Amino acid sequence: MLNAGEYQSLRIARIAEPGIYLTDEEGTEVLLPNRYVSLSDRVGDLAEVFVYHDSENRLIATRERPLATVGEAAVLEAVDRNAHGVFLAWGITAKDLFLPNRNVPFEVQMGGKYLVYLYRDNLTGRVVATTKLNKYISNSTISVRAHEQVDILVARRMEKGFRVVINNRHWGMIYDDQIFSSVKVGDRLVAYVHRISAEGRIDVMLQQEGHEQRDSAATKLLELLEKGKGVLPLGDKSSPEEIAAATGLSKKSFKRAVGQLYKERRITIEEDSIRLNK
Repeated sequence: MLNAGEYQSLRIARIAEPGIYLTDEEGTEVLLPNRYVSLSDRVGDLAEVFVYHDSENRLIATRERPLATVGEAAVLEAVDRNAHGVFLAWGITAKDLFLPNRNVPFEVQMGGKYLVYLYRDNLTGRVVATTKLNKYISNSTISVRAHEQVDILVARRMEKGFRVVINNRHWGMIYDDQIFSSVKVGDRLVAYVHRISAEGRIDVMLQQEGHEQRDSAATKLLELLEKGKGVLPLGDKSSPEEIAAATGLSKKSFKRAVGQLYKERRITIEEDSIRLNK
């Protein structure tokens, strides 16, 4: 079944002047316009496409990848408006995402970026956005556990860190003292659940904890040493800021990784550097 707002694998059924027509298992056709057609496309092949409604309410396929699909949160830029709502840059050349007036209880500024959630309208089947997120994102029932790897969307700058959306389902926080590389609103990142409070608050980290974290950090140091011709100009006296800028690690994680590599006799520790053993 063809559904707007989703990636689908469809069969190339026929080639026509405006493009190629794809079909689902039920035989329903959708056009993939010529600008997305490859010379290698052949009748009978499968094509991985994204399906959406065009301005005339027809389903259209594209090989472009939008910034978000149905069931996902995203931070999108407002680029146009009409009497009924606002249009957001969606990452599809021929299509902006509609944010109806009923779904935004504040004044939207053109060029501003807003946290939204994408859903399929029950009446029209079209994909629309909403800034009213609590219907879709909630911590009333937690579906993640401590130390689990999760996907996060950096949603909003807060006083001591960033508010994030976890797996498009929950609210969480990542604090400044756990961030060792550049992070900005709108980023999609892999993170790890650090703790879940009794009240349902979820804190996440960008690095793994324990043995997995040490292994990951050690691997990163080895890669940096190889790129640096076997030498990394960091030592015990290096500041946390210098270590974070050079490696993306906290000083604690850096020292643990150095200790691990030293025990494995893979590096030599010098006064102001570490050196890869040959």
